[in-house]
This record gives sequence, structure tokens and C-alpha cells, in this order.
Amino acid sequence: MLRPPPPGEGKRGEHGYLAYLLRQAQAATRLAMERALADLGATPPQFVVLTMLKAYPGLSGADLARVAMLTPQTVGVIIRNLERDGAIKKTPHPIHGRVLQWTVTRRGAALLDKCRRHAQAIERRLTAGLSANAQTVIRRWLAKIAADL
Repeated sequence: MLRPPPPGEGKRGEHGYLAYLLRQAQAATRLAMERALADLGATPPQFVVLTMLKAYPGLSGADLARVAMLTPQTVGVIIRNLERDGAIKKTPHPIHGRVLQWTVTRRGAALLDKCRRHAQAIERRLTAGLSANAQTVIRRWLAKIAADL
């Protein structure tokens, strides 16, 4: 029986399909984030939601689902858990009263800061050995993929 090579070799390396390699890299990154954030009692999707709310306060649940690339149902669960823990709070939209806007609380900002420190350690591992120019090229390429596909 032929055993598949480890990540980084054969079709799982530079000769593999780009879409597969992106998925492989995303899976490895997500696992590293899950492990790093578990110590804080947070999940990568919670980290994404807190990050987006800090950057864009007042988003609705539907807006959060879009920018976090999560299903509305998943965001609903995340919102309930973060609200229960006092990390976010809701306010009615000033014009559309039935729409709820979400913002990060002090407690949520403190959690986000801790999560960021863990995420930055992973970022340093991701960018180790890459020049600033190479990082810019990769970031532009990944952003273009997300925008174009």
C-alpha cells in the first residue's frame, strides 16, 4: 500500500494543486489557532467575530456572518455565547428598530487582546523567513483570490 507523503511533499507540496495547498494550509492554521485559543476559552470563529466587531462596531448578525464568512446560524450561536459571557452587547438600530447592532464590551476587548497575542505568535510562524515584500505579495494574492472567486 502506498502511503501519502507528509504535508509539504509530493502532491501535498509545491507540485500539488493550488486549491488543495490553500486548503491544507488553512486547515493547519485553523488547528494551530484552535489550540492556541483554547487556553483562553475562545474559538477561532469567536476571535473572528470579536475582531470584525472591533473593526466595524455596530454590525448586525447578518453583516457579521458575511464578513466572518460564517453561516448566520453559526454567528447566532457565537453571538449568544459572547453576549452571555459579557464580551459583546446589543443595541437596536437607530432607524431599523428590529435590527440589532453588536459592539465589543470592555470584557470582550480584553479577551480580544489576549486572542490577538496568541494569533500574532502564529502569524510570526507563518511569516518566518519571508521578506516584507514577499509578505505583501502573498497578502495581495490571497485578498485577490477572495475578491475574485
